[in-house]
Amino acid sequence: MFRRILVANRGEIALRIIRACREAGVQTVAVYSEADRNARYLNLADERICIGGASAADSYLNIPRIISAAEIADVDAVHPGYGFLAENPHFAEICESCNITFIGPSAEAIRKMGDKVEALKLARQVKVHVVPGSDGAIENEAQAQEVARRIGYPVMIKAAAGGGGRGMRVAHNDISLVKSLVAARSEAEAAFKNPAVYLEKYIEQPRHVEIQILADRFGNILHLGERDCTIQRRHQKLIEESPSPAIGKSLRAELTDAAIRICKAVKYVGVGTVEFLVDKNQRFYFMEMNTRIQVEHPVTELVTGMDLIKEQLRTASGERLRLRQKDIRFEGAAIECRINAEDPGFGFKPSPGTITNFVVPGGPGVRVDTHAYTGYTISSYYDSLVAKLLVHRRTRREAIATMRRALDEFNVEGIKTNIPLHQQIFGHTTFLRGDFDTGFIENVMALE
Repeated sequence: MFRRILVANRGEIALRIIRACREAGVQTVAVYSEADRNARYLNLADERICIGGASAADSYLNIPRIISAAEIADVDAVHPGYGFLAENPHFAEICESCNITFIGPSAEAIRKMGDKVEALKLARQVKVHVVPGSDGAIENEAQAQEVARRIGYPVMIKAAAGGGGRGMRVAHNDISLVKSLVAARSEAEAAFKNPAVYLEKYIEQPRHVEIQILADRFGNILHLGERDCTIQRRHQKLIEESPSPAIGKSLRAELTDAAIRICKAVKYVGVGTVEFLVDKNQRFYFMEMNTRIQVEHPVTELVTGMDLIKEQLRTASGERLRLRQKDIRFEGAAIECRINAEDPGFGFKPSPGTITNFVVPGGPGVRVDTHAYTGYTISSYYDSLVAKLLVHRRTRREAIATMRRALDEFNVEGIKTNIPLHQQIFGHTTFLRGDFDTGFIENVMALE
């Protein structure tokens, strides 16, 4: 196991990593920006180092400053968390060149799976279904129109280096395709410094289901079940649950087998998530792979009883997996709500500001992962995530009842949050039945 690691992230995930390391007997070095100087979780780290100004470019995305901090602090490894540099192959390469272990997969695996076009090619090679679309990046409008007419409208434009719903547009005809192509490229360039986009058939009324993977350096790969991430707004997840209310034993086996084949093909090490779309006829299609810990990883932790951050530390340090597939037990139902500082009534506009009162729920079956507190200021520089509210109960019905109670207890004042929207969702008959798709927020909730 590592002696000392640097946590190259902030907020809730930085706190989560620090706590796991403390339990594992690993020292931590927390880096922070000027905007996060007063974050309380920094006090839990063994050392803290300021790496720059408030903007991400000056701090959490500044590779030279992070590497300098790692060398000064004499760490064995760097944990990137999620977001920022977590899926940056260049950062992983620099860490390794400085004899610092990058807690994640190889730079080659990150690069292959981070390029969505290349990831789709790999999926085809291992006989995993993919959504019909372009064979590579779209070069011009004429090519885009030719592909769209061949596979049929509507089509989805996606950023080749994308994620988090950015650089994505739906087009229903040639005119909207040209307009959307320009917008998607511009957004992709701004978000990922890469304007490349590709086209694929837009699957109508799909569910979004992902498979959690854990792998070591010796070729051993486990799946830790699925998470249903279908409830989204603007292609960004709001609610995640496991098991999926729409996946049966047979389809689950097919999905997990496909995910493992993809991971074997890239010689994957660590934790990762393979994401699929499942259409209304129960056909599934590979979407992408996230080569990092996911925001929603606690959902899997609750149903398996495993600590995925500690598993990351073990596999990155060269340990073999301690468990085999038959040892994994799935218990009960877990649900996560992302509590964001945003106003759903005004197009999910971010709501930065100071929290004047912060009361988190508790009681049986409730877990809250957060770095926020009364007096904490939500910065406009970073993601709007305030907390992850999770419940774990024997059945989905019981989990929903506990979540409704927990949402009622959760009190955040001074900023707008999406708690009222979550309360609406958990009282909606369509959600309660488990009969919904990725358009639930826009197409069902918006009509009421």
